[in-house]
Amino acid sequence: MKSNLIKSLIICCGFVAFLSCEPEKKKRVLNLPKSDLAMENMIPMPKKVVATENAFALDEFTAIYTSENADGFTEVGEFLSKKIKGKTDLDIPVNVEEIPGREGIIYINQSDSLELNAPEAYQLYITADSVILNSNTAEGAFRGVQTLRQIIPEVSLDTIADYKVWPIPTGKIVDNPVFEYRGSMLDVARHFFSVEDVKKYIDLLAYYKYNVLHLHLTDDQGWRIEIKSWPKLTEIGGSTEVGGESGGFFTQEEYTDIVNYAAERFITVIPEFDMPGHTNAASVAYPFLNGNGKKVELYEGTHVGFSTFDTRKDTVYAFIDDVVREISAITPGPYFHIGGDESHVTKKKDYIYFVEKVEKIVQKYGKTMIGWDEIVTADVDSKSIAQFWSSKENADLAVEKGMKIIMSPAKKAYLDMQYDSLSKHGLHWAAFIPTDSAYIWTPEQYEGIPVENILGIEAPLWSETVSNIDEVEYLAFPRAIGYSELSWSTPENRDWESYKVRLANQAPFLDRMDVKYYPSPLIEWKKSKYTYKEIKKD
Repeated sequence: MKSNLIKSLIICCGFVAFLSCEPEKKKRVLNLPKSDLAMENMIPMPKKVVATENAFALDEFTAIYTSENADGFTEVGEFLSKKIKGKTDLDIPVNVEEIPGREGIIYINQSDSLELNAPEAYQLYITADSVILNSNTAEGAFRGVQTLRQIIPEVSLDTIADYKVWPIPTGKIVDNPVFEYRGSMLDVARHFFSVEDVKKYIDLLAYYKYNVLHLHLTDDQGWRIEIKSWPKLTEIGGSTEVGGESGGFFTQEEYTDIVNYAAERFITVIPEFDMPGHTNAASVAYPFLNGNGKKVELYEGTHVGFSTFDTRKDTVYAFIDDVVREISAITPGPYFHIGGDESHVTKKKDYIYFVEKVEKIVQKYGKTMIGWDEIVTADVDSKSIAQFWSSKENADLAVEKGMKIIMSPAKKAYLDMQYDSLSKHGLHWAAFIPTDSAYIWTPEQYEGIPVENILGIEAPLWSETVSNIDEVEYLAFPRAIGYSELSWSTPENRDWESYKVRLANQAPFLDRMDVKYYPSPLIEWKKSKYTYKEIKKD
């Protein structure tokens, strides 16, 4: 039975004498070239890599087995099999009974090791005969699978057998993230993006071990989530976007599809209902919400700060209660983002009153409130979370209040900033952020914010200047890849000279995913059909 096979694999190669284990000879004898696991192009860089200069043969004889009766582990194995198929065209069976000739085993094992007591910790043991991925959780196993995907060669070695072989370097990887929160924000309000576009973005984030997708669902230019108790929000408020296009919105069923798709990749979706400013689309749909004293009309521009809710009307809070209730009911994650930024026409005392009232509504529906750093000027709960984007003073105030902070400084982490003055898309009001500047900073030391107050890092992408997924990808990649390393890897494992080589070798993956990334001239991109054409164009 396969359980006996698994047991013998673990005893031989897993836990006791990994480096000195003498594997049995295979029936198929392959003269695989020596390879160095430490030199592989892994991003984010794992915590510890020990190379043993041999290779595991991934080929048609390989099979995947997972721990039995362990929640989520079978699904992780099936995910890996699907991704191997996409890269190599190999059909790798999962949890089949022993088949004669199946000699190379990938085993995804639920461990009870105290060394793996963090939710996303994993260990990879790779020998000539087996790949053993250990984790206490399916989430950790999934993160380990992304590392394994990255060390499978792009092309097979066809000179050692009459069938295709992909040699995977042998060794040991011990890994665990520095920050528990590793996110990116996608603004679907200024320009709307389809379910399929968002799913593609999720797939790219998952490959680089992100675990949060923050969706900016509402703004002056559009309302993008169906609220059944207030249908005009999408009927009217969702009808426009920047530049005069037709807009769009997610039905609750479509939004649930996105949430479930993300959850299968261990990514939490955080919905944002931006208020009391950035609310013109809502106020056009329901004018009683408006508090700026002016006639409200549909807006397709990019200026900010002119809109506000009427913060002293009870009916406004009844409306907010309905919206938070409906969105929370279809969002299983622990967070709800209330925005709170750039509410320039809201009087200070009204803003404070508003944030404190809305925080209680969010808590009423079992969620932890997140807001842009302005929210800390109100008397908010220390359990609420501030997202630092602009004000050092607000970040310091959050620290004084004992709050956790999400690091999104616009000068370093905003994906909508131009790379340079020649960039095709983006803005530069905060800074130009070339590929190296996006990577060469230390979140743990930025602006003196204590590391114990940092929940993690988020790279926001505002969509004023991008109207389709190709343009989103141009701004997000390659910078989002660097932010993944800043939020996962230890500071001593972050090195620009090493990183830029590993980044250059991401080109084949990005090409295979049809990502229209910015081919930064700072990087010597590995030749591929896509990057060649793009560099030629630029």
